Amino acid sequence: MPIQASDTPWMTFALAEAKQGIGLTSPNPAVGCVIVKDGVELARGWHHQYGTFHAERDALTKLEPGQAQGATAYVTLEPCSSHGTTGACTDVLIESGITRVVYAISDPNPAHAGNADHILRAANIDVSSGLLEEEARHLIRGFAMVQSEKRPWVIAKTAMSLDGRITRPSGESQWLTGPEAREDVQLLRAEVDAIITSGVTVRQDDPALTLRSSAISSRKKQPLRVVLTRSEIDQSTYQIFNDGHPTYLFQNISISEVLRTLANDGINTILLESGGNLMGSFLDEGLIDEFVIYYAPIITGGPTPAIGGRGVATLEERHSLKNTSLEKIGPDLRLRGIVDRNGPPPLVR
Repeated sequence: MPIQASDTPWMTFALAEAKQGIGLTSPNPAVGCVIVKDGVELARGWHHQYGTFHAERDALTKLEPGQAQGATAYVTLEPCSSHGTTGACTDVLIESGITRVVYAISDPNPAHAGNADHILRAANIDVSSGLLEEEARHLIRGFAMVQSEKRPWVIAKTAMSLDGRITRPSGESQWLTGPEAREDVQLLRAEVDAIITSGVTVRQDDPALTLRSSAISSRKKQPLRVVLTRSEIDQSTYQIFNDGHPTYLFQNISISEVLRTLANDGINTILLESGGNLMGSFLDEGLIDEFVIYYAPIITGGPTPAIGGRGVATLEERHSLKNTSLEKIGPDLRLRGIVDRNGPPPLVR
């Protein structure tokens, strides 16, 4: 059966279920599922954490045996066909008596992509895909990046004055933005698996880089902290190494190698929180995928840019953002957008 207009709302509900798993499921992706029969919702499910039921099984366990007979399953990702810790989702869908499966995107893992179609159709289950594909792909962009590029998705977060500086007098607070923006950063940290900073930032600010908001789910584990440095750090001096939460230290290791190591350790998404030098190095190497920029309504001038590096040689090589949003957070502004890998639009002069 081809996709119908009536399918879209159900997939929207499945996407809402999947969003509950953001930041909780690595190395797995966040996935949602809704079971519907004769236009009536029977159950919803989502993948809560690695090692727990996948979304399809989570939804189906809420039903009585035989209740899903003849129903449709809306899933944000192609059902898995491999037998991991909880068994293949294709098996449980077949066993449940479901007769139609609609999923948003194929598995980004090339070893698994399309396998569910063959298995389910062989069991006389109707399969359709591609519904709300872009929205579903955004949800699992970290997982997809690891599958395609063997590195995590990198979100660069910075806070700056309106003139693009992070200049501060010596001894003053490291914060340019207000408490509302800092609370928003807590929620941003809850989305990721690891936070990267620089040795310079550790020495200057002694940051904790921990989750401290009551709005964050108790299921969320403290993200791994990762410090990149060129010179030795006395780890006994700084809280990031002594607060009981995990921290990795990489000295004189290339950014690309660090990212590959983290991907191999099950890290899908990284938040880069650092000064302008490390931020610029990531940008120069094309290793920033998304920006979250907090603008404080101040102008500082001074020598310290929020984003440094070599910069582009010409404006034709500039980095362009897509899917941008701009929101007022207390007295500050937050800009969020994804780096457009297709290149910037033509310059109009």
